[in-house]
Amino acid sequence: MITRERLRSVLSPQPGERLLEIGPGTGYYTLDLAEWVGPEGRVEIFDLQQEFLDHVGRLAAERGLENVLPTQGDATALPYEDASVDAVILVAVLGEIPDRAAALSEIRRVLKPGGRLVVGELFGDPHFTGLGSLKGQAAEARLGYEDHSGNRLAYFARLAPE
Repeated sequence: MITRERLRSVLSPQPGERLLEIGPGTGYYTLDLAEWVGPEGRVEIFDLQQEFLDHVGRLAAERGLENVLPTQGDATALPYEDASVDAVILVAVLGEIPDRAAALSEIRRVLKPGGRLVVGELFGDPHFTGLGSLKGQAAEARLGYEDHSGNRLAYFARLAPE
């Protein structure tokens, strides 16, 4: 199972961090991420589909969270400065990106030194990316595997710039 607590243990979010969640969907993890980094931190949500960004924005406003910032765009061209993000989170998203190599290179570019990428996957998702495949794709983008929680059918993996 890829639960919020499992995400938290792999991500190890700290107050004040800047997180980037690519493909937040309906915001299942977003509001927790925003609470974990606190009001001094922020969660950038990034998606191709404006409807998802609007939905998650409404949920954040209803909960009184002002640190969730939406941006629409393509994951192969992230509009963030180099080395500006503490962690990037992709849950059941990587397999939906047509040019994964370009997206992983962009993620590496925006991660701060010592930053981390957390990828969550659940077997049954039509775009499931297995852990072995993830490690190979990430290595090509110079993102090294560090750890994971779960099994080959449901996991969160943590990677970092090499």
